Amino acid sequence: MLATRTADPWTDTDVIDARAPRFNQATVGVVSLLALLTGGWWLLALLALQLALGLTLGRRYCLPCLLYFEVVQPRFGEGPVEDARPPRFANMVGVAFLTAASVAYLAGLRTVGAALGGVVAALALLAAATGLCVGCEAYRLLARARGVRQGSVGAVELGELGTDGAPETLVQFTHRLCSDCHELEARLRRDARPLVTVDVAERPDLARRYHVTVVPTAFMVGGDGTVLERLA
Repeated sequence: MLATRTADPWTDTDVIDARAPRFNQATVGVVSLLALLTGGWWLLALLALQLALGLTLGRRYCLPCLLYFEVVQPRFGEGPVEDARPPRFANMVGVAFLTAASVAYLAGLRTVGAALGGVVAALALLAAATGLCVGCEAYRLLARARGVRQGSVGAVELGELGTDGAPETLVQFTHRLCSDCHELEARLRRDARPLVTVDVAERPDLARRYHVTVVPTAFMVGGDGTVLERLA
């Protein structure tokens, strides 16, 4: 029996099954390690091409994605659904390192190429085994550097969110297919303060205005719209 999905992998591309990036990272890690052990540097170039095609043309052009979503996920079920932007950025970093490694090999700089390929293999296998995605964490750090950090959003216009008057209001930016968003919303609804949710897919303008680059993001807002605390 095929497992059901809450997020279609081909159309709901702003989110992704959290297991899919780890499957892709396992593939990248194993193939990169094989390239280093056998001297087949062209495998690194092939990986770079595959990741680049997936990033530019969509998941249907990524062979590990096809294998996961068409073979693995239907049989083992969908994992937690998360924001697709951090793993997408991690893939972009992977393309850069794999391309640089391939160019180094072509230029005869085998030591440099092996070092760059080794970094990709190590980080990809680490992410696949532990869930610690260095590229994803780099995305979040860069997001905070661009202004997404506590106190960076000074005020929220509660009127345009359809609520005002309460001394304190909880405002959560969410996505209907984000598992972590649903868990956070359930916790916030147990709070006595009113909760307003904003779906970033329906209101991308508000997400941009309040520097929301990852979901879930939540604020505690005073009656005058002043952001009192960043909750998530």
